[in-house]
Amino acid sequence: MEKKTPVIAPSLLAANFLELGKEVDMINHSEAAWLHLDVMDGRFVPNISFGLPVIAQLSKVCKKVCDVHLMIEEPEKYAADFAKAGAQILSVHIEACRHLHRNIQQIKGLGMKAGVAVNPHTPIHLLEDIIGDVDVVLLMSVNPGFGGQHYIEHTYTKIRQVRKMIDESGSKALIEIDGGVTLGNAAAIVEAGADVLVAGSSVFGAKDPIAAISALKNVITSPAVK
Repeated sequence: MEKKTPVIAPSLLAANFLELGKEVDMINHSEAAWLHLDVMDGRFVPNISFGLPVIAQLSKVCKKVCDVHLMIEEPEKYAADFAKAGAQILSVHIEACRHLHRNIQQIKGLGMKAGVAVNPHTPIHLLEDIIGDVDVVLLMSVNPGFGGQHYIEHTYTKIRQVRKMIDESGSKALIEIDGGVTLGNAAAIVEAGADVLVAGSSVFGAKDPIAAISALKNVITSPAVK
């Protein structure tokens, strides 16, 4: 079986906020391909993180893809601002969008790749009519709002469901997993069908973050895993 190499997207939410410049420089010198940026509004999720001013500054020095995950209400009001701030991928939550197709087209019209994020309780079949229009399906493998949570095991089933939907529809969407990703479960997640691994604590909490990123990128998958 051919080895599948995942995209690693370290989550800035777990970084040292007193040293953000150094943290981004570390990511620039690592094997990570994306930098994951979680934006929380205290309404859609019970927490507030960072927003446009921080992303606008970081995007100037980040040499990786700026992958912005909006955990906010009414994302359509801010899409243009995030495009100007340097977002290259913008993911919005299906649970926050009353007119998801319109949201996706807006994001693409602004020159960004469009992602749809799905909470743990949300059934995958709701993606059927949008799967051909999105570039990324971001599956939450924890309940959104806080870092450092444990991976929800049912996510493996949802990954397989999305992979089947993508393959059968001819969509080119990537499957991104966000929450509780560790070196211990990364291989199983990739084996189930994921393309992108968001890693927060497992990267920024490691003694050697660059080595941790390399280890995640080079996980060994096996047909016997999960």
